[in-house]
Parts: sequence; C-alpha cells; structure tokens
Amino acid sequence: MSTVLGLIVIMFIPDGRDKLVKQVSLVFSGIGLILCLWLYHAYDVEKGGLQFVERTLWVKSLGIYWFMGVDGINLPMLLLTAVVLFTGVLTMWELENRVKEFFAFTFLLVAGVYGVFMSMDLFWIFVWYDVSLFPMYPLIAIWGGTRKEYGGMKLTLYLLAGSVLILPGIIYLWAEGGAHTFDLFELARGGFSPQVQNIAFLMLYLGFGVLAGVWPFHTWSPVGHVAAPTAVSMIHAGVLMKLGAYGILRLGMTLCPEGLVYWADLMALLATVGIVYGAFVGLAQTDLKYVIGYSSVSHMGIVGLGLSTMTVNGINGAVFQMFAHGVMTALFFSAVGYIYDKTHTKMIPDLGGLSKTMPVASAFFIIAAFAGIGVPCMASFWAELLVFISAVQTYPVRGIFAVLGLVVSALFMLRVVMSTFYGEKNERWAHIPDVPMSLATPRIILVGVIVFFGLFPRMILDVIQSAVIPFVSSL
Repeated sequence: MSTVLGLIVIMFIPDGRDKLVKQVSLVFSGIGLILCLWLYHAYDVEKGGLQFVERTLWVKSLGIYWFMGVDGINLPMLLLTAVVLFTGVLTMWELENRVKEFFAFTFLLVAGVYGVFMSMDLFWIFVWYDVSLFPMYPLIAIWGGTRKEYGGMKLTLYLLAGSVLILPGIIYLWAEGGAHTFDLFELARGGFSPQVQNIAFLMLYLGFGVLAGVWPFHTWSPVGHVAAPTAVSMIHAGVLMKLGAYGILRLGMTLCPEGLVYWADLMALLATVGIVYGAFVGLAQTDLKYVIGYSSVSHMGIVGLGLSTMTVNGINGAVFQMFAHGVMTALFFSAVGYIYDKTHTKMIPDLGGLSKTMPVASAFFIIAAFAGIGVPCMASFWAELLVFISAVQTYPVRGIFAVLGLVVSALFMLRVVMSTFYGEKNERWAHIPDVPMSLATPRIILVGVIVFFGLFPRMILDVIQSAVIPFVSSL
C-alpha cells in the first residue's frame, strides 16, 4: 500500500522538483521497510500458516477474490523487496535524468512485486505479475547503459513469452478445478488428476522459470543486468528473478504436487546444468556486470535444485537462498554502480588496484563476493549448505556436480577480486574519491543484512520452516 501511495504522490509532484521526488521516494520506501519489519516481528511463528489475511469477493461469477495474506514463504520475500527498494532509492540519489519518471516506473514495478508476493488468488497473482514486468523496458531503454534498447527488448520479450505459458496454465487449472474459483487454497484442496497436474505443472514451471533464469531460458538475464541502471539491476536480480522461483513454489508445487514428483528429475537436471554453466561462463567474462549476471544464473540454479528435492531442508534452503541472493546481488550491483559512475568502465582489464584508491567501495564488492562463494557468517552459507546436503541425499550425482560448480564459482569470484581490486594499481583512477558516507549508507545496510542473517540464521529459518514443514507433509 505504501508503494502505491508513493507512486500516486510522485505522479502529482510538478516537473522539475527532482529533489522532492527523491525525498518522497525515500520516505515511502522507508515506510514500506518499516511496515515489513513490523510484519516480520508480528508474525506468529508458533502458529504458522497464513496470517494478516484480507479476503473479499471481487467477481462472483468467476470466483475471483481480493485475497492477500502473509506466511513463512512470502514474508522473507516481502522483507527482501523492502530492503532492496529502500537501498535502491538511496543508490540512485545522484540521478539527474528524468528523475520523476524513473522513480514512478520503479514504484510501479515494486507495487507489482508486492502484489505477487501477497496475493493468494491466481487471477491477481497474474495481474500483479504483469504489472511488475512492463516497467522494466522503459527503465532499461531510457536510463540504461550498454546496448540498452536491445537489453530491454530482449528481457521484455522473454518474460512475456513466459506469461504466455502462465496464463493458459492458470485458466486450465481453473477450468479443471470444477469449483470455478481462483482461490489458491480452494483449488489446492479440490485436487486435480495426475494428468492435469503433469500438464499444468510443466506450463507453470517453464513460464515462471523464464523469470527465474532457469537454463536454457536464462539468456535475457545477463544482458538485462548489463543494460540496466544500477537500482534497476538491484531490483531485477535481487527481487524480480525471485518472482519466478516463488511462482514455481507457490503455484506449481502447491497446486500440482504429483506434477512436481513427475517433473522433479527434469527440474534437478536443468538446475544443475544452470549452476555449472553459470559458473564456467562467468569464469570467462571480462565485464563486471556480466560476471554478476552469470553468477546469478548459477545461484538461481541452487534455488531450483533445492525446490526439486521436495524435502524440508531443500526447500528451506531454496527460500533462504532466494533472500540471501537477493541482498547479495543488490550489494554487488550497488558497488559496481559506484565504480562505473566514477571510472566509466566495467571492464576488468581496465581496472586494477582499486582497493588502494577506493578502499570502502572495494570492500563492498569484496564482501558481496565472499557472500557469493558461501563464506561462513554470510547469509548465503546456510542457504547453500541446506540445499547441497539435501541435493546430495536426493540426487547424489547431480548434487556432487552442483558442489563442483560452486567451487568454480568461487574461483572466478576470487579472480575478479584479485584482478579488479588488487594487483598493479592503474594510475588513471588515482584521483577518484572513495564512497562518501551519504552514498555508503545503502551499501552498509545491505552488508548488515547479509551478516546479521549469517550470524543468526534461525531468525529467518524458523519463519520459513513454519510454512515449509506443513507444505512438505502435504506433498
């Protein structure tokens, strides 16, 4: 609600009042963060289930409800979205080009994201899903960098292609359900035949899988990362890709458990290939944003692998990984954004020895890299540990390959850190100032979130588990 109100206020601000637009954006993104923190604190883990429910009949003839709620699966995603939006607004504080339009599109996108995460009605999930996709094209095509029109168009076409599978899948389940309702839980209670589940699950898995970066439908993602402006890359990789994995879990796995069992081997195979492929391709990249883009493909493969195990630990780890990866990639892109703004290059060979010139800016990237390779005391360590333990138990060969992929991922991240921030100092950047405190604030917040949940993983695992245990029991 705060995001929608913020969008409305931004739209009524007169043109040219750029500072006011930024202040309003910061206030409403901050209100959203405070509300999500309150939800996180007020959620009763012992009780579990769906809480803070709003349910009102909207279109009786079609069985469409305005149905919103919070449980252990979407609550971490809401907190992730709030953190990334707030830090994204701070990161773009120096934006000068068409400021009002930029923040309006950003708030529209995030309103769609919140809608998807909180809706429990399939009709509204699809509506909010499309709302979250359309702003990406103008955000990239207008404010982007490298090959921005190509990157924006490729991203949009791929994600719309995924929607082409999602909508028929939802309509198919509505028609086969017999109760003529889009209510997620009523459809799940009604049950579907194995044949219906097999077909519907595949449609939903492939449709949402495009946005989740599932191999081989991932090619839009690194291109989109590179083309997007900093805050959009943060939201794109940090939040939007999670909508895809969330859709697979919330719709596909909940409504089609027998379809999940039928296609689980395929899910595990594609996830493992994505982990290994992203790691090896990332090893060959010379552009910092491409490195992060292919790292995201690899890390989202870990999410898919965890979901495919159909175990408590595997799904706990997958949801935790969605949160940890979202914060980590937001920090990655925020750090790279500052470096690019000052050097006007993202090419690794052009950089070097930055830790001597920009120690604070370098530290933010290095911390994100450590989180990416699963260093203990970082949030991603616990997520990856749970997924890999479950994967090796469920799919021994694929689990081992996935672990090897993580080793390669660590290799290329350490190579990037060494080449970019250490080694011979490039005198071209000797005059560049380090990050001032005003611009360091969003990066410090992201680092704090990564370390906090790395030191206290039960703060998030207990919440996730309250929904995952009954979910796995029902499979």
